[in-house]
Amino acid sequence: MPKSLRSVLALLVAVLFATGVSTAHASTTEASTPKSAAAVVPQPEPGSCPTQATTPKRDLRAMWVSSVVNIDWPSKTGLTPQQQKDELIGWLDLAVKQRHNAVILQVRPTADAFWPSAYEPWSKYLTGTQGQNPGWDPLKFAVEQSHARNLELHAWFNPYRISMDTNVNALVPTHPARLHPDWVKAYGGKLYYNPGNPDARRQSVNAILDAVKKYDIDGVHFDDYFYPYPVAGQTFDDSAEYAKYGNGMSLADWRRNNVTTFIREVRAGIQKYRPQAQFGVSPFAIWRNKATDPEGSDTTAGAQTYDDLYADTRKWVKDELLDYITPQVYWSRGFAAADYEKVTDWWATQVTGTHVHLYIGQATYKVAQNADPKWSEPQELSSHLDFNTKYPQVQGNIYFSAVQVKADRLGATSLLNEKWYSRPALTPASPWLDDRRGAPRPPVVVKASGAKVTWVATPGATSYAIYRVPTAKPRPCDLADARNLVATVRDERGAVQQWTDPASGAGTYVVTAIDRVSNESAGTVAR
Repeated sequence: MPKSLRSVLALLVAVLFATGVSTAHASTTEASTPKSAAAVVPQPEPGSCPTQATTPKRDLRAMWVSSVVNIDWPSKTGLTPQQQKDELIGWLDLAVKQRHNAVILQVRPTADAFWPSAYEPWSKYLTGTQGQNPGWDPLKFAVEQSHARNLELHAWFNPYRISMDTNVNALVPTHPARLHPDWVKAYGGKLYYNPGNPDARRQSVNAILDAVKKYDIDGVHFDDYFYPYPVAGQTFDDSAEYAKYGNGMSLADWRRNNVTTFIREVRAGIQKYRPQAQFGVSPFAIWRNKATDPEGSDTTAGAQTYDDLYADTRKWVKDELLDYITPQVYWSRGFAAADYEKVTDWWATQVTGTHVHLYIGQATYKVAQNADPKWSEPQELSSHLDFNTKYPQVQGNIYFSAVQVKADRLGATSLLNEKWYSRPALTPASPWLDDRRGAPRPPVVVKASGAKVTWVATPGATSYAIYRVPTAKPRPCDLADARNLVATVRDERGAVQQWTDPASGAGTYVVTAIDRVSNESAGTVAR
């Protein structure tokens, strides 16, 4: 369509909308937004307005939905496709109920796939039989249903784990691990791809990028498993690969280089195939203890990712190989070996001055189920978020795992939600992923008829934020936090967008446009 015609069409849509004529068959997908006489409220300058800590406007909120050994979803193998879909919808609806804005869904638990992969077999956690087609595409469905609810969908992959036991013959005959036994190591009762074998590493990278290429995911997510956690009395035997590829490095440095190379290759693939998707890692929270390294945290925990998992998580942050990091700070406040406060403080220091968001992994699973008496106190989880307010670097929290969030033991999750999640929130912006380096334009025309708000779509907008301001003339500070934020909704790909306020509260509506990396426009005041 010629540019001049697109502009005319956009102007026609605005005129028809302003006069109340139906625009059901009009489209502004490619149109330039015309100027409007509508009142526009600029976004406030950072720090220029008073805000409330309990209603942040930018706050990543999510839960992990684990598929390995059917922890969360599917609840068991062999369910029908409709039963699996219904269960997944239930988890997404729970996320909406919790006022979360993202879901971390495990789609590659053991060198297998929750989508028709070109590189690996269907996961046995769907049907009970590895390689058996479940009759639907779970990842495709998850993306569609998440976006319909305006939730980000971060696809969670395990990098190296092949199986939860050592029986290689239990794998489907065409599994790459059976076709290439030299890629495989048995350790600690499980099978792993050897991170020191370049072909094995390439297999994992290709398998992950297969999903990145095919699906409109919002993020690629890894957890804490790189080289396996040490097992007493066992050796991860990669001596042959070290002799061949070590290139003069120490064994430990070579292993760390293998993992960092893997991280770099995955990031390069994301940037090539889906550049606005985020890349995040959720490591065990101790990089190194201070007794080991003066740069480490004031902790005495047994495991250290740098030394035991060969994951130099601090380097990944400093080199900005990630868009976010979510250390699993699974300890209570005051816990001697790893105090939640000390560990969070250390990570806040590491991300300072970088383009890496810091989200904290929260141990919902420990509530009322851990020997530490702090976890028998309903307010322990909520107190973590209270502590986080001291650190602007902390921009969100992710909860392990979905079944524990739903269980709401001791009412701890409800208590947390009542204080901290009383309003919706936008996800933190990642402008470095956007070549345009700017926010979208505000909606052109916004009208309110009672509780029904209608507006003309903004080109480039992924979603919209709707504020209900108690005054007749909204000001920038009214948009500074989420006190007046009543909803975020997905762009419906039509010329005209609509939303009805279920609360039908009094006030003035303001609508902003949000792009894929969560840049937010100025607000347009409803007529």
